[in-house]
Amino acid sequence: MKIEIVTAVSPALKETGFGSALACNDVLASLTLQGHVVRLSECGSLKDLDAVTHREPDLVVLAAKYMPIEGGDKLWFSDYFAQHNITFSGSTRETLNYDSDKVLAKSRLSSLGIKTARYFTATPGEFSDEEELPLSFPLFLKPTDAANGNGIDDQSFVENFSQFQSKVCALYAVYKQPILVEEFLAGKEFTVAVINSTDGTLSISAIELEPPLSSGNLRILGAVVKIQDTETLKKVNAEQLEEVQLLAAHCYRALGVRGYGRIDVKMDLKGVCYFMEANLVPGMKRASSYFPKACEITNQLSYDEVIKLMFNESFMRVLAKQSLDTMFEPAPLSCAV
Repeated sequence: MKIEIVTAVSPALKETGFGSALACNDVLASLTLQGHVVRLSECGSLKDLDAVTHREPDLVVLAAKYMPIEGGDKLWFSDYFAQHNITFSGSTRETLNYDSDKVLAKSRLSSLGIKTARYFTATPGEFSDEEELPLSFPLFLKPTDAANGNGIDDQSFVENFSQFQSKVCALYAVYKQPILVEEFLAGKEFTVAVINSTDGTLSISAIELEPPLSSGNLRILGAVVKIQDTETLKKVNAEQLEEVQLLAAHCYRALGVRGYGRIDVKMDLKGVCYFMEANLVPGMKRASSYFPKACEITNQLSYDEVIKLMFNESFMRVLAKQSLDTMFEPAPLSCAV
């Protein structure tokens, strides 16, 4: 199969994606090992994308959700390739919005009765005192659309109104959007890799994430911890595994995820699980990304086995499209003598 892995030129990894060129090359090497003809295309313009369509790949693997274009807008890869009738990996644009907008995902799941941490959004000066806040302290603050721990540090955990105001202002200055404010859940933190097989069953791999204690005696899974890989990845206790995996499966299906995705879950001190966020273009660095490591730790899957499972659903859609295209090809004209 002829495959192109498409990513944005020099992506600012505030949003989810496979990661750097190194991560994309890990995926490329694995797909090549499976016998596919694979090319990596870093796209920074419409001209770059047009060149991809001109090469007519059977499948485009989306290693990022979109690329920035002039004027501060975004061109979503899923929209572009759907319009050009080229099969692409992962979820549709509609579903990918749940990855980019944490509030949208939480709202969707809450409406279906799926537990998520209580929340509200805030901008600088919106609340004048503690009594106006919809939730009581302690609270946890983070950007609405950032990933990879961006914007999250010890100051994300706030215990009074002064700390709340300071963190809202600091985040708003960088991200220019309402800040997500959640009730603080003090229990364990999990991430769950979910892959939809060709027969509709889910391969689910849950692991516990334990950040190191910070100087403030907190365990915060922020950008610095993720960059330095100082968190511990552990098997989930047997008595907690079923609840964590069941919640992840419910979230995966309720959000309409296609192919693969990563669901983040956190417990309160009573051991009740809550949805935190969805990562639908997960990091894919062979050595350290949560998605392949969860599959390895939980289900003893090698990186190459994970890649094969991830894209089986995409391959099936390619074959179905090729079958339809063949079916509706015009019959060759014959000339009577």
